[in-house]
Amino acid sequence: MSHSQLWSNDRLAGQISFLVEIDKLKGVLRKTFLMDKSRLENTAEHSWHVSLMAIVLQEHANNPAVDLNRVIRMLLLHDLVEIDAGDTFAYDTQGYLDKEEREQAAANRLFGLLPEDQRGEWMKLWREFEDGETYEAQYAAALDRLQPVIHNYYTGGVSWKNNGIVRSQVLKRLAPIRQVSDTLWEFTLEIVQRSIEQGILGEDPIMKER
Repeated sequence: MSHSQLWSNDRLAGQISFLVEIDKLKGVLRKTFLMDKSRLENTAEHSWHVSLMAIVLQEHANNPAVDLNRVIRMLLLHDLVEIDAGDTFAYDTQGYLDKEEREQAAANRLFGLLPEDQRGEWMKLWREFEDGETYEAQYAAALDRLQPVIHNYYTGGVSWKNNGIVRSQVLKRLAPIRQVSDTLWEFTLEIVQRSIEQGILGEDPIMKER
């Protein structure tokens, strides 16, 4: 018997089925380590952390009228697709070849558990984040990319070192921050430079030759 067949209220049954299913996000591991380096973080922990970042750092957004409620909702739901699609490492070019297809199928299944009105609303928010056309989506995406860099800095670059990541890859990944916050972009450049100086982020080969 499925979870949805356990309850007499069909709408509530669909919502409970969705909530039970998304618990699986706690078991999806990322490449980022916890600050104490004891283990890898899971995606649910990442979603919680980056959502709090959006609240704490709102004052640094170039657009003071940013809709924080929508930003947080996007940050909490956009990675739910990893339940089916898995986490695609930020620098895995091969994994990105079919990432969009895998995640769209996952979104269809997961949000499909919800009642029709919520399904449409959540799918629209997920699509907004993926398309990155609104300021809210851009702000959310910028923080989503900054969070693992902060983790890397405070863990001595363990994930960067394990995967041979260098400066140019990190700066390319963080470029969207420049569009949403002058202050956070300055911080980005500073943390990357400090990481180079401390030897926790690799320099590009061509830079080493100079």
